[in-house]
Order: sequence, then C-alpha cells, then structure tokens
Amino acid sequence: MINLMFKSLRNRLIFSHILPLLVIIPLMGAALLYAFETRIYLPSLADSLESNAYYLADILNRSTPVWSQPGAAQSLLEQSIRNQSGLNNTARLMLVSPQGQLLASTDRTDLPHLGDYLDLPQLSEVRQGHPSAQVVYSTRADADVIDVIVPVISPEGLLLGAVRMTYRYATFADEFDQVRTLISILLVVGLVSGSLLGYLLAVSIVRPIRRVTQAVDQLAHSGSMTEVSISGPQEVETLANTFNFMVARLRELERSRRLLLANLVHELGRPLGALRSAIQALGQGAEKDPALYHELVEGMNEETARLQHLLNELAELHDQVLGTLELDCQPINLKEWLPGVLRTWQEAATENRLHWDVQMIDPLPALTADPLRLAQIVGNLVSNAIKFTPTGGSITITAQAHLQDGLADGKTEITVTDSGPGVPPDEQEKIFTPFYRGVRGKRFPQGMGLGLSIARDLTLAHGGRLELESTPGMGSAFRLIL
Repeated sequence: MINLMFKSLRNRLIFSHILPLLVIIPLMGAALLYAFETRIYLPSLADSLESNAYYLADILNRSTPVWSQPGAAQSLLEQSIRNQSGLNNTARLMLVSPQGQLLASTDRTDLPHLGDYLDLPQLSEVRQGHPSAQVVYSTRADADVIDVIVPVISPEGLLLGAVRMTYRYATFADEFDQVRTLISILLVVGLVSGSLLGYLLAVSIVRPIRRVTQAVDQLAHSGSMTEVSISGPQEVETLANTFNFMVARLRELERSRRLLLANLVHELGRPLGALRSAIQALGQGAEKDPALYHELVEGMNEETARLQHLLNELAELHDQVLGTLELDCQPINLKEWLPGVLRTWQEAATENRLHWDVQMIDPLPALTADPLRLAQIVGNLVSNAIKFTPTGGSITITAQAHLQDGLADGKTEITVTDSGPGVPPDEQEKIFTPFYRGVRGKRFPQGMGLGLSIARDLTLAHGGRLELESTPGMGSAFRLIL
C-alpha cells in the first residue's frame, strides 16, 4: 500500500512538503509554548506577585499587635484586600510570623490551620537579615508554581513577619490553557495552509511533466508529433524545449525521408525508362542499323553512368547518417596531384564547349588530407560548375596559399569559379542542405541535391571549411580552405 502511494511523483512531492511541516511545526509549537511559559509568562507573573506583596507589606507594617494574633491578622488581611482592588485575586495570600506560624490566609482551606507552623525555608533568609523578596519556582505539578515571600519591616526596623503570595498550579494551568489553545489553533492553521500550498506546488510541478510524458507516449505509440506548451519550473521548461526541438527535428527528418523517396523515384525512373526503351528497340531489330545501334548503346552507357553516380551519392549519404566516415590522411603535393584529378573533368568541360583554366600560384603550402576524399570534394564542386555553366562559359580552378589580412596563414585554398547563373542570396546557405535542389528554373533544377552537402561534410571532416561567393547573373565561386 505504501509503495503504491509513493509510486506517484505527485504524492512524493506532496509528502516531501508536508513531512517537514508535520515534524517542524509541532516542535516549534512545543518550543514556543516552553519559551513563552518560562521566559515571558512566569517571570511577568512573578514580578506582579512580588509587587503586590511589597504593596501589602507597606500597608501592614504599622499594625504591630496583629502579627501575634492569628484571628486579628485574618480580619486585617480580609479588610486590606477589600480596600485594595488592585491586588491579584487569583493568587493565594498568607501572613506568616517570623517563626513560620500561619496567621492569616485568603484560601478558605487554610483557615482550620491558622496558628500552625509552616516549613518555609525562605524564612531563614528573612530572619538572617536579608530583607529582599524570595521567589521560588516549583518543579512539581501538584505544588505552587510561584512562591513569593516578602518581609514586613516596622518603621522602627523590626521584622514583624512576612507576606507570602503563591500561585497554585491549578490556577496557572487554567489560565495558560487559553494561551495553549490559541497557539495550537495557529499551529493547526499553519499546518493546513502549508499542506495545501504543498499540494498546489506539487500539482503545478507534475502537470507540465505529465504533459511532456503524454506527448512522448503519443510520439512513441502513434507517431503524433505534437509540441507541448512551455510552462512550469526552469528544469521542466528545459525538458519541454528539448522535446519540442526533437519534434521539430523529427518533422524535418520525415520531410527529408519523403523528399528522398520522391527524388529516388524521379532519378531512378528516368534512366530506367530510357534503358527499357533502348532494350525494346534492340529487341525489335535496331541492331541492324549501325548508326541507330551505336546511338542506343551510347545512350545506355550514359544512363548507366548516371545510375552509378546516383548509387555513389547514396553511399556517401549512408556514411553521413551512420557516421562511419574515416579519413586516410597523408601528405599531398598539389602541383602533382591536382592536375590528375582534374583531367577527366577537363574532358567533360571540353565536350560542353566551356573555357577551362587551371592556375597553380606559388608558393603552395604543404597539405595533409585524404586524397580520395579530397578528390571527391573537388569533383563535386567541378561537376556542379560544369552542370550549371551554359555553353561558351568559363570554369577556373585556382590553388594558392590562403591569405588572412593579406598574409599567408599556412592554409591552402582551392577555388572553383564558374560563369553560370549564380545563386540567389536566400539560397546560398540552403544549397548545402541534403536534398535541396533550389527553386525550379534557377541554378539547381536537377539531381538529388546531395553533392554540395557531401562536399561540405567531407570538408568539415578534414577540419576545413567550404565558402560560397555568388552574385545572381555573374557566376559563383566555391572556396575550399584546408
């Protein structure tokens, strides 16, 4: 039962708030009652009794014969009390001779004992010449709580007797019960208020956590990508923000997945349709026409090359997703390495009737990189330039030391510049996003949109960066800095 009760976070929070109150408030109440009783109420009561006793002693110090006659003393005491309304009527008042004989008392139960001798140790202090009041606090519940004895001195300086005022435990308990009741009510109100506030606070903490939990459960079981409201403590708000970011990321991944499928259908359908048409033509006797046969075979070869390029891009995308990219870095001499990489792309540029220019600007810094991955980066940039530069345009590849504030900083810069249509400013960052192919009719209307994304990821893996400078209508420059 207890385990079930504490299984809920709300119940645990409520109990964690109420438990300190259940322990602390009663302890504070007990301490408050003790402090009030011993530090405030009893000393104040003792001072009041002592003042009354001195006041009565001043009245009775001129009645010398009375202190030897119990009956006369009783009459005088009753008369003095009737005449002095300011005396504390709840205390027991006694007149005692210097030898301890009870002469008078306001307590009717003491009247049969008038003339008896009381055992009062405080009188010894009075008889020894200590005229100050003697105050004693009782530690027994059935005894007097406060016992005040004040000596009565005649004008001639003789000790006539003593005025004894006592506050009985029963009287004290009756009066102090009212204080206890008031303090107890305040403590109960505090406990109930604290418990209610603890409950409300626990609910306010649990409610946003429950919303996030329900959203996670819906995402896990039904695929519902619903964002949650940001509310609650700072930690809960951070949790909600993280969940909303995850939902946004999942939406983006879902959009990318659907876009990938659409691109695959498009990119695979076109070459496969062309291959099927060529195969059907060959099956119908096209091989008998040498010119048509050569044209079909050449077209099939180009389409299979496109399929191979598509598979290569998908393989690179697979490496990006799984994070299995590994580099085999080694020293590279750009003057010897770069012309070999560009040779095949130069043939493609020549076929498209593009002006081709390669510039090696000395001195070139030493370069350490993975030659295969670096060739892939350069190939993607050059292929992109050839694809989107119109006939008669120009492509320039420049390799030089990278300059920072006009000075070489030990880095190498390879720039691929074309005279194509350029990239609009609002697309210059998007073109590095996987599957982004630009607005139809602009620079990137075809392909799967993976080449530049792969090129930038490979550059980052080398610890470098890939920059773009482009002006619509005036061409583009992709700058690789390693």
